[in-house]
Parts: sequence; structure tokens; C-alpha cells
Amino acid sequence: LEERLVDYGVHVLRVAHATLPDVLRGEAQRRKFVTIVVPDGLPETYLTAFDGCTRIPGNASARELGGADAAITTCAVAVAETGTIALDTGPGQGRRAVTLVPDVHLCIVAASRVVALLPEAVARLGDAVASGAPITWISGPSATSDIELVRVAGVHGPRTLIVALVEDR
Repeated sequence: LEERLVDYGVHVLRVAHATLPDVLRGEAQRRKFVTIVVPDGLPETYLTAFDGCTRIPGNASARELGGADAAITTCAVAVAETGTIALDTGPGQGRRAVTLVPDVHLCIVAASRVVALLPEAVARLGDAVASGAPITWISGPSATSDIELVRVAGVHGPRTLIVALVEDR
């Protein structure tokens, strides 16, 4: 997973669970986060890293989301083979706009959420799909090409994707 994410231009942080708040705090300070989007269900232990930041709830307006420095989320599942992260609006993930409007998305991926292949990910998302929850598939920072095939970042989502790969406890 890490290798594929790096290929996509993702900033990857390998983190031991015990040091996660310190690593996140360092990242927030380095990137000068002032305002962060916090979806419902994000573990409070993660949020201690952002004590100096103003928190915007995941149900905020598009304007408020656009004013945030970053969105902090977890994920439903991550696929090692493709370097893809899937969010299903579960706890800590929020609605789709949470990860598409702010310029930076910091996604915390627990090792237990990583599967080898796409069919395994689809199986894990079965309940969310059955309930009608939207699934957001993320493979790197937002990018597209203009008519001259020049790559442009951040047109349809965040310019920067940071993934914290966290060892399970």
C-alpha cells in the first residue's frame, strides 16, 4: 500500500499507534494547520494532536469546509494492490464533501483496514453499499489533465493527500 500511495504522490507517514498523536501534531505544525474539519466519530485520541486548531464539524457548509486547512478522517478500507482508500461515511469519515472541499485530506489508516485486493475491499463495504451509503474511492491527491494534457492538481478535490499508516495496537 505504501509503495503505491507514494507512486500517486501521497505523503505517507508510518506510525506506531502510541505515537500517532505526536506524529499528527508535528504534521499539523509543519503544515501550519489552523482550522480542521472533524467528522463525527473521529476518535478523541486522534484529536488531541490538533488542540491548537479550530475544529469545524463535518456537517458544516461548503463555504466553511472551503475555509479549512485540512480534513482529518479515518477510512473504511484501503487496498494495497491499487493504493486506493475507500470511505463509506462511517464513524470518523464524514460525508463526501468533508474530503473533497478542503485543500488537504489527512487520512488515518489502521493496519487492520488494509486488504490486499479490490474484491476484498468490496466485500468489506457490502453493508455500507446495501444501506445506500455513498462510497468515496481515493487514489492519490485530486488530479486531472487539461485539454493540452497538462496535469492539474486540486480541481476536483484536495491537492494534498496525507496518509498515516498506523500499526494496530
